[in-house]
Amino acid sequence: MAACSTENLERDLFDELTDPGAAPYGNFINYYTFNPPENRLSLIPTTLLRDLGYGDTRHATLLLDVGCNSGELSVALYKHVALRPQSEEESGADENLHLLGFDLDENLIHRARQTNPLPRNISFIPLDITKDAESRSQLDDYLELHGCSRFHLTACLAVTMWVHLNHGDSALLELLSRLASVSEHLLLEAQPWKCYRSAARRLRKLGRSDFDHFKTLEIRGDVAERARGHLERHCGMELVRSFGSTAWDRKLMLFRRK
Repeated sequence: MAACSTENLERDLFDELTDPGAAPYGNFINYYTFNPPENRLSLIPTTLLRDLGYGDTRHATLLLDVGCNSGELSVALYKHVALRPQSEEESGADENLHLLGFDLDENLIHRARQTNPLPRNISFIPLDITKDAESRSQLDDYLELHGCSRFHLTACLAVTMWVHLNHGDSALLELLSRLASVSEHLLLEAQPWKCYRSAARRLRKLGRSDFDHFKTLEIRGDVAERARGHLERHCGMELVRSFGSTAWDRKLMLFRRK
């Protein structure tokens, strides 16, 4: 994941906080120090799962966090939307509410597992979503374990740009299609184009090669709108709600399967 705001603050924040270097796949070791979970959660109602029709705690409800980094947002999201009233004894856990978080960085997943306060309900695995067969197999195994055909809510927050920059236009569209195929609802935060420029500038500043696909990408400009178009025209999903924009000027959009 990456962060982006006004131009001057953006440069200073990234140069200072992403040291010791740019993370070409968005796997920043200190991501939540400069984009804490509340930046997103403040826009999302605590009643979200009930609003989507998942209020029956007798049945399994599954959440998926794509590109979970070190897991802080995964845990915070789980507690934020938990169906059962939180108490000190329950620690915010619902018996039948489960979350799977994954990231391609095994070190970040190790940190997420080490600090996970709800290991019975929240799981973290290393997984590269761009590897179709491998990722589909692992996600299917998790779904089968809980007797579900799809995740009820998938969160893909500030991940699209990294797939796009490293693997190109087709990989971005394939990512959206893959997530739509395993999700009843998809919560999407796509980075705007100015974040692409910032990521490329950081890489050049460190004397590294540019992203392989940056100069040849055809999907540019309003990336969030292009993502919406693909999901609605090709993936059988529809936009049902926009939660506005985060403090970093990114749209937070909720889609559902038609």
